[in-house]
Amino acid sequence: QVQLVESGGGLLQPGGSLRLSCAASGFPFSSYGMSWYRQAPGKEREWVASISNTGGITSYADSVKGRFTISRDNAKNTVYLQMNSLKPEDTAVYYCRSTNGRWGQGTQVTVSS
Repeated sequence: QVQLVESGGGLLQPGGSLRLSCAASGFPFSSYGMSWYRQAPGKEREWVASISNTGGITSYADSVKGRFTISRDNAKNTVYLQMNSLKPEDTAVYYCRSTNGRWGQGTQVTVSS
């Protein structure tokens, strides 16, 4: 089965850090770029970060640039999102997506004092 499974979300205070993981299966992971998106209640899903199939090219939304880092381990079929200096406005469900159009189920990140 083609599958993307996110993990690593949680509840934490502003300024904290989390590392999200997205484990992929059922397709040639190393042939596809990967992205992270997030969606807060009542808001459109927004793009957060992307990484090329080999990991050589990354890009970020302005809102997370300098705080978040996307990476991948093709040997483990996994893409990561390291989230530092978290802010309340980062609160959302975070989703990973492959460039072949597959979405994960999402993982909740809540940043609150």
